[in-house]
Amino acid sequence: MANTIRFSPDAKGPLAGIRVLDLSRLVSGNMLSLQLADFGADVIKIEPLEGDPLRAWLDGGEQLFWKTYCRNKFSAALDLRNADAKAALLRLIETADVFIENYRPGTLEKMGLAPDALLARNPRLIVVRISGFGQTGPYAELPGFGTLIEAMSGLAARTGFPDREPVLPPLALADMIAGLSGAMATVTALFARNQAGKGQVIDLSLLEPLFSTLGPEAAIYQRTGEVKQRTGNGSNITAPRNIYRCADGKYIALSGSTQAMARRLFETIGRAGMIEDPRFRTNTDRVRNRPLVDEAVGAWFVTKTRDESLTQMRAAGVTVGPVYNIDDAVEDPHFRERQIIVDVEDPELGSLPMHNIVPRLSGTPGVWRTPAPTLGQHTDDILRQAGLDTEAIAKLRAEGGCL
Repeated sequence: MANTIRFSPDAKGPLAGIRVLDLSRLVSGNMLSLQLADFGADVIKIEPLEGDPLRAWLDGGEQLFWKTYCRNKFSAALDLRNADAKAALLRLIETADVFIENYRPGTLEKMGLAPDALLARNPRLIVVRISGFGQTGPYAELPGFGTLIEAMSGLAARTGFPDREPVLPPLALADMIAGLSGAMATVTALFARNQAGKGQVIDLSLLEPLFSTLGPEAAIYQRTGEVKQRTGNGSNITAPRNIYRCADGKYIALSGSTQAMARRLFETIGRAGMIEDPRFRTNTDRVRNRPLVDEAVGAWFVTKTRDESLTQMRAAGVTVGPVYNIDDAVEDPHFRERQIIVDVEDPELGSLPMHNIVPRLSGTPGVWRTPAPTLGQHTDDILRQAGLDTEAIAKLRAEGGCL
């Protein structure tokens, strides 16, 4: 990797001047606010005195999730049950552009922070409400952890092999997709505010963005009555498409989703005649006879190492790629040249590899301003911005209202 990236607190991104108050916890809200922070927004994490639970997600005893997803942010630790702390938050809301929360629906109202009250105080505010199932509907008040959403969205039922149980993703996929979708919605709402002059409420569920990734399955079910089943690494709609084991025990992913690509693949494995065989002539034929296609293709890969397979297939213009573990990715020359993973300075660890800022903008790129904050690192600065002087801050801290 290139030289360690140094943070520049004065760097200006395209969202410079946008103030975000992030009261969310764990992944979805932090993923959303990370996108804004990476492009220059001032994201202030309003954490409880015990901290965002994401801090407790440790690996090797270290806060690697926190350090990655809370870079470029600030931290103020407030106990919002304290009247003075809550009053300070309300004053911050008056100057904020975005307010993010992911409490269970109804909680914000019980705290006296209902969207109507926030918008009355600041009509230009964008209020982002993240929940598992949305703010309305029969499931609105149910706990909405991503695992439940990954199951109920239909994703798990489509993932895995047909003779095994459904498979959940090994990461917080529902939260991540909701965060990305929410960032787009937030920027859209900011753009709309510039036109209409007023803010609005974004009702962002984890369920709906993830369900949208299933594409036309509802239409397929309505038109055909078919419930799509798990196909392992294969596909219901195209063949060949699978993961194949090579002679050295490593794996190759292949997609022959066009007629030209299927022809090219069959020629490369020495089975050019397959494209004229009625069982494999069209994509529909190949999907119908997918086990036979995989048998022929797999028999070729198992005689070659992964590198040999890649060399031959790429030379023939076949769309293949290696199945990587993280150790493969960090050593890959493309990852290195593109700086997909970058070494970033860290006050505790010296440097830490993490994903680069995405997407890449040619004229207004993202910026590296600050490392992930310690709990309450910026409480005093934030409270001063809310109008509290040194004496008032000391009193609030003595009362247990802040760290």
